[in-house]
Amino acid sequence: MKTGIFLSYKGLGANLLHLSYCHQIAKKFGPVTLITLNPKLKEVLENDPLIQDIIYLDDFYKKLLDIIKLSNFLKKLSLDNLYIFYPSLRYFFAAKIAGINNVYKYPFFKKKNLHLVNTAKKFTEKNLGISDCPTESSILVDSTEVNKLKKNDLKKIIMGIGSSGPTTKWGVKNFISLIKKINEKNKFYFYLLCGPDESNDANEIIKEIGKEHCESLSNKNIYEVKNYISLSDFYIGNDSFGHHISCQMGKLSFVILLDTPRAYSDYSLNQKRIIPANIELNKISHNSRLDPNSITVEMVMDEIKNFI
Repeated sequence: MKTGIFLSYKGLGANLLHLSYCHQIAKKFGPVTLITLNPKLKEVLENDPLIQDIIYLDDFYKKLLDIIKLSNFLKKLSLDNLYIFYPSLRYFFAAKIAGINNVYKYPFFKKKNLHLVNTAKKFTEKNLGISDCPTESSILVDSTEVNKLKKNDLKKIIMGIGSSGPTTKWGVKNFISLIKKINEKNKFYFYLLCGPDESNDANEIIKEIGKEHCESLSNKNIYEVKNYISLSDFYIGNDSFGHHISCQMGKLSFVILLDTPRAYSDYSLNQKRIIPANIELNKISHNSRLDPNSITVEMVMDEIKNFI
């Protein structure tokens, strides 16, 4: 039976926190086809034997009038089962019109306050008839390619200086101070994880710290970044796709939360949250816009001291 999974999320991190549920479905039906709104997911999961194909959907998902176009798209996939990880009437009716026999979806009209992890876990358990579904899985790499990247004997830290928006960023000056303090304790090599449009931030850090201690990954694609993360000992930084990859590679991920709901760091034992003092975790949301300096360098050092 051919099985598809619809992940209706644009953010790479939001897609990756659903990986365990995709794997559980694949263990029952065989390798699955993922449909996603994120163009980079395929690069992360390229080495995954439980994923048969990943299709980036950049159309047919926004408007009610897209139902027929979406149904024609789904029909061409010849799916027997479709698991929709989103409460969408549009996706459900498009799947039924496409003639997919078994369509499983979230309860309709439940978008408000949707907890991505808890909802996905309950949905998977209910529809697969399993109990205590794990919330994290494993992201795989090609070890031969990873070994080619080794350049020195220093321990490595992925420093997540970039993120999808300005309200989630801790700030370049804070990262510079943190790296200096870490190197006072022990010598590490730092991979500066950020996007191409954030390369100036990485260059500012390199200028201050020295290129013998760090390098920018701003010009690397997601597949390459995944290999650098695999080579590293742990992650420190903003909420970004990097911490989702890192924690699902079994590496500790110290995540600085300023403007991100707890669901994004609520599924892995490897996720260690750092939040401002006197702020309740459940109160942090996409609209929190907390002051980056409310999390001090000393607070981060206190969290990571046992690992450096």
